[in-house]
Amino acid sequence: MTAAETRTETDSLGSLEIPADAYWGIHTARALENFPISKRPISVYKDLVVALAMVKQASARANREIGVLDHERADLIDRAAQRVIDGEFHDQFVVGVIQGGAGTSTNMNANEVITNIALELAGREKGDYAFLSPIDHTNRSQSTNDVYPTAIKVGLGLDLRSLLEELDLLRKAFLAKAVEFHDVLKVGRTQLQDAVPMTLGQEFHGFATTLGYDHQRLTENAYLLYEVNMGATAIGTGITTHHAYAPAVLRHLREISGLDLDLASDMVEATSDTGSFMSFSSSLKRNAIKLSKICNDLRLLSSGPQAGFGEINLPARQAGSSIMPGKVNPVIPEVVNQVAFAVVGADTTVTMAVEAGQLQLNAFEPVIAHSIFQSITWMRRAMWTLRVNCVDGITANRERLGAMVGASVGVVTALTPFIGYAASAALAKTALLTGRNVGDLVIEAGLMSAEDVAKQLSPARLSGLEAITAAIPIQQAAEDVIPVERG
Repeated sequence: MTAAETRTETDSLGSLEIPADAYWGIHTARALENFPISKRPISVYKDLVVALAMVKQASARANREIGVLDHERADLIDRAAQRVIDGEFHDQFVVGVIQGGAGTSTNMNANEVITNIALELAGREKGDYAFLSPIDHTNRSQSTNDVYPTAIKVGLGLDLRSLLEELDLLRKAFLAKAVEFHDVLKVGRTQLQDAVPMTLGQEFHGFATTLGYDHQRLTENAYLLYEVNMGATAIGTGITTHHAYAPAVLRHLREISGLDLDLASDMVEATSDTGSFMSFSSSLKRNAIKLSKICNDLRLLSSGPQAGFGEINLPARQAGSSIMPGKVNPVIPEVVNQVAFAVVGADTTVTMAVEAGQLQLNAFEPVIAHSIFQSITWMRRAMWTLRVNCVDGITANRERLGAMVGASVGVVTALTPFIGYAASAALAKTALLTGRNVGDLVIEAGLMSAEDVAKQLSPARLSGLEAITAAIPIQQAAEDVIPVERG
């Protein structure tokens, strides 16, 4: 680069030439040299960038309020941070998501970008740090060790909102199918063996309920993230801060983010401990595993279409084979399964990183942040494609399901209260050997009348719907109520 295309910046290690149009500076440049690991900049996580800007904005307002930063500089930082919050300059957040230094490179990337935006707002050149410094002014009263974990928590709180919205839309999609299939009788299975009858609607209602429980658990665990250590600075002692800074910055950050944040009661503990990230990651893993189980069921129920279960039809999304004409695969549930596997791996990474913290700081928060943000991002996208490209278009093979119930010996379970277990077992064995209808065998043996058999083997009785609908009309299955899980 020519001199006109660069500017010179200096730190304690020396000087570097920085692209003249870059809003980042020398600390970011060194990070780009040192951490060419992931090739994924922190800007891939939009809410993390927004959260960093919120923290800087809250700090500027607090510093101005308590009198440790003059109004002109504080207002410039405030305005610059707002532009980042509004979505501008995200391409300038270029340091890799995986980095050494406990997040220092991320903090300095934010300090430099916001400072240089502020300098332009003041009509000055980028890099004019004598007037406005990334460290002395934008980072005033702060340390990476309180800024970075707080920004992660705020960013996760923001990101979680969209995940919960998508999760609830998926829950409602399964509820809609539960209503659509409420009268479709089928054979239930335990251990992949025929069990007793149920309805396809009941099966899909179970999917919706379990997703509702996950919504509840994720919402509860989000509050673990809302305890922050702003004002702790380096190790939790608050060195370099004014005594009024911590409550002031908390108040402003709550207002800016809209999150119910609170200051940790023990700042030293909060600066070194990352257990809340592990708990939250675990709740994401739970959701991913349960979603994967649902996708396993969808793949089984749709298997075939001729030589498998063939109970439901998934929407055909793409050709399934380069050699077998007409083959269509369950690609949407398959991709959701793979996302779940990745979330489980990410949770293991978070667990190991939390354990590896030493003394007054955990140096591995960058990989914790990357792992959790990636899990939320991938899960949100997976839920969207599962809902839009799969669940909404599922249809039932009603004739096949009806035929399977008619031929199932599992229906004899409904007659055991009337003819006893031993007689039921004997008749089931006969039905399997002969292929005959269980009800006919019961009538021929004189164990029950044809009228009683018909009554007990009615779809409503077999599926339990008769008792359920007496108390809860089936239309209520579509009510927009997230179930509450005990425990």
